[in-house]
Amino acid sequence: MSEASQGPLLEVRGVSASYGAIQALSKVSLSVPQGAIVALLGSNGAGKSSTLNAISHLINPSAGEVYFAGEAIHRLPSDHIVGQGLVQVPEGREVFKEMSVRENLELGAFLRRGDDLTDDLERVFELFEVLAERQDQKAGTMSGGEQQMLAIGRALMSRPRMIMFDEPSMGLSPLLVEQIFEAIQRLNREQGLTILLVEQDVRLALTVASHAYILENGEISLQGASAQLMNDPAVRRAYLGV
Repeated sequence: MSEASQGPLLEVRGVSASYGAIQALSKVSLSVPQGAIVALLGSNGAGKSSTLNAISHLINPSAGEVYFAGEAIHRLPSDHIVGQGLVQVPEGREVFKEMSVRENLELGAFLRRGDDLTDDLERVFELFEVLAERQDQKAGTMSGGEQQMLAIGRALMSRPRMIMFDEPSMGLSPLLVEQIFEAIQRLNREQGLTILLVEQDVRLALTVASHAYILENGEISLQGASAQLMNDPAVRRAYLGV
């Protein structure tokens, strides 16, 4: 569990968003300190993915503001947000299945055209050795866990300052979940990456994060230190089964 070393890197201020007539988010505000792991929790349909997509401008907020490193990004195109150093590992991995592992990784560096990617590839391969062994393999022939590793590696190729993870444990065996979360913690601890984590496994998320927000029906209903939320009777009943 990492503690923040500086002020907020990401600030979401009163963001609302809709899908047609359906209100997905209502005045969502949250803050992610530099160097921290912060969790965003809630049941299915609570608005967790919508929050990440609004931050990344994959959906257009109808109200509110998003600041990254003190600069407004809520009107920037998604690729410009990646260029600022904020990337998202999407739910379901979304690797390019007909492309090789190496091609997927190189695509993650698309904003760095002309750069030598050797060192970046080596860092990814050190984190996930299986990707080094399967550089020429088509991504679509890999297991779900290997595709998750590839999606994380692809995000790292942009040299981000912060990564947002959307349900990284989804569909994975307990052993692979452990490996993925060890990698996430290493990225935070060893590379200083700031992390916003959307995760269905509330107990696991509260174990690795220092602070958490809980979404209900598109609104923040509760927030606090992870240890505090782990012992909150309402959280324990609703999400921890105790």
